[in-house]
Order: sequence, then C-alpha cells, then structure tokens
Amino acid sequence: MSVHIRPPAEHVDVLIIGAGLSGIGAAYYLQRDQPGKTYAILEGREAIGGTWDLFRYPGIRSDSDLYTFGYEFKPWLNPKAIADADSILAYLQETAQEYAIDQQIRFRHRVLSANWSSVEARWSVEVERTDSGERLSMTCNWLFSAAGYYRYDEGFTPHFAGIEQYQGQLVHPQHWPENLDYRGKRVLVIGSGATAVTLVPALAEQAAHVTMLQRTPSYVLSMPSEDPLARLLRRLFSTERAYALTRRKNVLISRGIWLLCQKYPKLARRLIRHFNRKALPEGYPVDEHFNPPYNPWEQRLCAVPDGDLFKAITAGTASIVTDHIKSFTAKGVTLRSGRELQADIIITATGLNLQLFGGIRITLDGAAIDMSHKVAFKGMMLDGIPNFAFAVGYTNSSWTLKIGLLCEHFCRLLAYMDQHDHSVCCPQLPAADMPTRPLLDFGAGYVQRAIDMLPRQGPQAPWLMSMNYLDDIRLMRSGPVEDPCLKFSAAGQSASHQPDPTSTASPAPV
Repeated sequence: MSVHIRPPAEHVDVLIIGAGLSGIGAAYYLQRDQPGKTYAILEGREAIGGTWDLFRYPGIRSDSDLYTFGYEFKPWLNPKAIADADSILAYLQETAQEYAIDQQIRFRHRVLSANWSSVEARWSVEVERTDSGERLSMTCNWLFSAAGYYRYDEGFTPHFAGIEQYQGQLVHPQHWPENLDYRGKRVLVIGSGATAVTLVPALAEQAAHVTMLQRTPSYVLSMPSEDPLARLLRRLFSTERAYALTRRKNVLISRGIWLLCQKYPKLARRLIRHFNRKALPEGYPVDEHFNPPYNPWEQRLCAVPDGDLFKAITAGTASIVTDHIKSFTAKGVTLRSGRELQADIIITATGLNLQLFGGIRITLDGAAIDMSHKVAFKGMMLDGIPNFAFAVGYTNSSWTLKIGLLCEHFCRLLAYMDQHDHSVCCPQLPAADMPTRPLLDFGAGYVQRAIDMLPRQGPQAPWLMSMNYLDDIRLMRSGPVEDPCLKFSAAGQSASHQPDPTSTASPAPV
C-alpha cells in the first residue's frame, strides 16, 4: 500500500496572488527595489492578464487612457490612447517577458486559504492545482493580494420575470461564447454601463440592429482614441520623456474633470449634455437617454472613443430605449410601457459580482476574520492583520496610478523592516470605536450590492481609502513609512508584543 507524502512547503519572502495588471506591477517593483527578496506569483487561470485575458466580448477596451493606465516604468507605444483588450494584453505579456516576471508565475494554482501563525511569524497558504486537483502548501513572510475585487467565474444577472420563456440566445459578457454569430441578427443589450456602451457600437458593425435597453441612463463622454499631443511629444523628445509628459498631462486633465464634477455638478452636467447633443442627430431625446438622475462621477463616467456609440445611433444601426423590463417573452422582452422588444440574442451587460481577495479564506492563528469590521490602512493593509497587503486601484481615475504608488510604498516598508530587524508589521486602530464608513465612496451597483461585506475606511489619513493621486504621491512616495498606528515586532517576541489579531472597528458612520 503506497502512502502519498506531501512534499515540504516551499517558502518565499512575498507571495503574490494574481498575474493581472496589479500582480505584474507588484513583481516589477519587488525586483527593482527589493532584489534580494524571493517571490512567486500564483495565478488560478492558465494565462496572465486577468481582466484583459478573461473578457472576450466584441469591442472590449479600456475606459482610461493607456498613458495613465499603463505602467509608469513601461512606456505605452501604441498610437491608440484608448486601447482594445488585445493591445493591452500584449503590453502586459511584453512587460512580464521583458523583466522575466513570467518565470515566477505558477499558472493553474488557485489559492484556497491562508493562515497567519503568530508563533512562526509567517503565512501558510493552501493551493489547488486546477489542472490536476492536487493540493500543495506554501509559506511566505508577506501575502500580497493582487486578485482584484470581482469574481472571475460569475457575472451578475438580476432576476428577470419569465426569463425561462426566452427561446433566443442569452449571453452574459463575462462568459462570451466562442464564435458567437450575431451577423444580420437583432441584438438586445441590457445595461447602461461601460460594458454596454462598448458592446453596442462593436456589435452594430455586423448585426441587423442593436438596441441598448437601460433602466437608468449613464453619463457618456466621447474621447479621442489617439492623443495628438502625445504624437507631437514623441517627435520632440525621447520615448521615456514623451511618455512621462503625456502621462502627467493626462493625470491633470482627468483630475480636473473629476474636480469639476465634484465642485460644480450642475455645470458638469450641462457641459456633458452639450457635447452629447452635438454628437447626436438633430432632435434626438438627449434628456431621456443621456441625462442620469445622479450627479457626474457619483458613478464612473463611460468613455466612448471617437464617439463610436453616438455614430452608431446616428447611422441607425443602434438605438437606446430607457424603460423597465416587465417580463421576458419567447421572442424578447415586454416593458412597463407596454412596448415589446424582439431579439435573436439578448446580452445581459448587468454588471459584476464582487469577491474580496479572490475568495481566499484568511485566518489568524486558525480563527476566522470578519472582513466587514476591518479598516483599510493607507489603502493597502487592514487593521489587525499582520504582513498582509492588497492592491485596489482608483475608481475615479486610472487603476494603475494607485497600484504603482502602492507597490513602491510596499517595497519601502520591506526595506524599513529589514533595517530595523522587524519581522512583523501590523496596523492597529488608534481607538476601537473610531468611526468608519464604507471602503468605496462609489455609487456603482456592483459596489453597493457588496458594500456590507467589504472592509471599511476611517475619517482621515492613514485610514482613508484615498482616491487622489496627487495626495497619494505625497503620502506613499514621499511620506514616512513609520506611523503611530503601524506596529512592528520581531519573530519570537512574547504574545504581549504581538499585534492584536482580533481588533475590529465600530461600523458607526463618520
């Protein structure tokens, strides 16, 4: 009788979870700033890229310019500032290969759980090989979650009455069928967010007609797909200098637009409406289909490159209906207004499901953690959880701007711990009853559906989930690593010197 003996657990200094935009960025900064540290990247899927490899629906692209969505250390050379998924994925693959990051990635390794041992001052991580079902263990000094914040295996579809009656093809963009044939067919896209406004003009190129059915309008703003100033700067300066200048310019522009929307929402609404009206046919009901009941940037603005959505509407290949679904039928949907929309294919672009840290079960000395009572420290750690960092980018700007600063600060933190012979680092709340508020001040449906299960943020730095790049430069790049709320210790110290793993904060609002 043979006995299977599990091999000894492999140990690394930093274990990164996820080989998407954030995970590759974290690996680069570790290699650059902490070359003596060992690391590995565990990726549950079979390829790098995360979002940009997972989603395969037509027209998928960024809704941020790639001069800010790209890495600060890796110039974006493609002339398209608003780029398609294939171009972004190629950029990520090139980055991983150029810096040999791809050699540190373990594909089809899905992290199931992670337990922090106060005695050993390290994480023990349980991993499943998705290709074979084999289980293995790893240990690390630091656990870095770069898994994003939504579920990769499941998109969100609300309950629709009578959906089982529909006899056509029903598709969620997150699970786009390979070789879906929509040529010459009537397509109905349910939704009004970034995915919907991306799908509609892309499908309209071949479909008989595409209808976007929205319950509530979104703010939609046309952006040039190419940046003329970037093109000029590339002729005048080196690649690196031109990229840095374009990046800085776009940071200031996007920040300016956001501030305008925050300080003068009525003016911002009027300006967006003005641009929409100019891009649409004479007499088009702009207020019915492009005038949301909320202020600009209470939810993310939807960017459309070169006004492609407006062009499809003007050409008559696409249309928008603003109404509520009463019920699905065999041939489409009936609306509250009594109107019926027939479609050969219905696409439910109805959003995402959030999932914290890739769904990993995280415990401290075997005890479960209630993440909804944890508070974010500098937007990258959680109170009471030692040697754990996570990457969540901006919701009001390019995701990667935040990731770069966060990874730099993480490497500075590691250097500080080495200099002072610390093994353990743990944020602790200044007071157990510190008032808190939701982690993300964002009205998007996918955030609001999950807000009660997410960690929280406090009233001021360092407990804020900052969404201000310029403030974060001062805090993360220039500010000190040490903080009165950040507690350090060495492995083997007595329990009285160890971080308190049970610390929680009151969920009382600020």
